[in-house]
Amino acid sequence: MQITDILAQMGGLQSMARELGVSEGQAASGAEALVPAILGGFKRQAQSQPMGLEGLGGLLGQLGGGDLLDDVLAPRPTNVSRGNDVLGQIFGTKDVSRAVAQTAASQSGLEPSLLKKMLPMLAMLVTGYMAKQQGSSAPAPSAPAGGGLGGLLGSLLGGKSGGGSGLASMLDLNGDGNPLDDILRLVGKTRP
Repeated sequence: MQITDILAQMGGLQSMARELGVSEGQAASGAEALVPAILGGFKRQAQSQPMGLEGLGGLLGQLGGGDLLDDVLAPRPTNVSRGNDVLGQIFGTKDVSRAVAQTAASQSGLEPSLLKKMLPMLAMLVTGYMAKQQGSSAPAPSAPAGGGLGGLLGSLLGGKSGGGSGLASMLDLNGDGNPLDDILRLVGKTRP
């Protein structure tokens, strides 16, 4: 099951659509275009953490853990500054966030300005979901069996067994399973 399907089942995409005043279809298209880069950012974090996936698990908690998911699902307006903190941690700069939104716009046909508003909310949904999965002793039906945080991240990225989504594959220019590094290269190329 794709992460966007999981987020839709949990009500995350519906909450985001309602808050942004767009259709659920637009929210789903935006999520499908943006989530591969968010997951790629977490994959990079896991690879750069001194303790690997354990370090990433600690980072998920520091960023707000499962409360981030609950914040987006709540009927009140989402505090997107928490999502921007997540993006700052996984992408580093606002330039990368802008490039992610621009790349997703070309893939999804949605306006970059809308995708920029979706990005922090989706980062909160994904972070909160991963934190809840990591903290749960019994895996959810959608979670991979026996893989822990690494298995979860691999399956969400569309690892070899899951065969990634078409959009994630299109964004992953060099075929390494992580579209974010390609987006980062594009940002580097667009700078003078």
